[in-house]
Amino acid sequence: MNEIEKIEIDLLLEAIYRYYGHDFRNYALSFIQRRIIQRVRSENLTSISALQEILLRDKAVMDNLFLDFSINVTEMFRDPSFFNSFRKKVIPLIREYPDIRIWHVGCSSGEEVYSMAILLHEEGIYEKTRIYATDINQNMIEKAKQGAFSFDAMQLYTKNYFEAGGQRAFSEYYQAVGEQVVFHPFLQENIVFAQHNLVTDQSFNEFTIIICRNVLIYFDNSLQNDVHKLFHESLSLSGFLGLGKREGIEFTSYGDCYEQLDSTEKLYQKFK
Repeated sequence: MNEIEKIEIDLLLEAIYRYYGHDFRNYALSFIQRRIIQRVRSENLTSISALQEILLRDKAVMDNLFLDFSINVTEMFRDPSFFNSFRKKVIPLIREYPDIRIWHVGCSSGEEVYSMAILLHEEGIYEKTRIYATDINQNMIEKAKQGAFSFDAMQLYTKNYFEAGGQRAFSEYYQAVGEQVVFHPFLQENIVFAQHNLVTDQSFNEFTIIICRNVLIYFDNSLQNDVHKLFHESLSLSGFLGLGKREGIEFTSYGDCYEQLDSTEKLYQKFK
């Protein structure tokens, strides 16, 4: 990346923040650069400056770039070993809690949220749990609320389910409707879907568990630290934090506030 392109990106992100209120200024530069160049090409433009000019005048272009910046890679029981570890190491510690509040950050289209609901149901504690599933992208939130996914993905999802310690026939949790499967409504009963921006929005509850996997890798170090501050303030004492395999707390200001439950699966428990 040359100096002119870096200046163009800085000006574009500042313009987006000032005009639309979306703050991407502290996202990882390499990620932002790839998505911006992709949008420049999609709009048949010749420069980032040209993209800035049209997106300030055409909200549809901004909407498309917003979608480019959204991270929507997900699947049911993604990284089954994480769910297996959660089942074995966290569930025994929370089983007797009178109520459980989980914040699932960056829920995308909802696959991992429904996965957690299934796991909690099988462990007999879903009825006393409330899952708050949030994402920056309102379109993804609306999709997640439907609880409908491609039938073609069910073979992989079933494999993940059993590797995550699934205890039943996975097909018990959904019914086929055309080329989609729709998960049974009882799984949605204790899920609240809402839009939330980690960069600009504040905490909205005290949580027993926060799950934020494969989101922080798209933020720079400063923003990661800000988000960990938000998580620390939002977690109850002895609460649990689950991150993605490429993420961690060791090099943040809050690394000494947690004990590791599983260093491989990035499961932590807050102790101060």
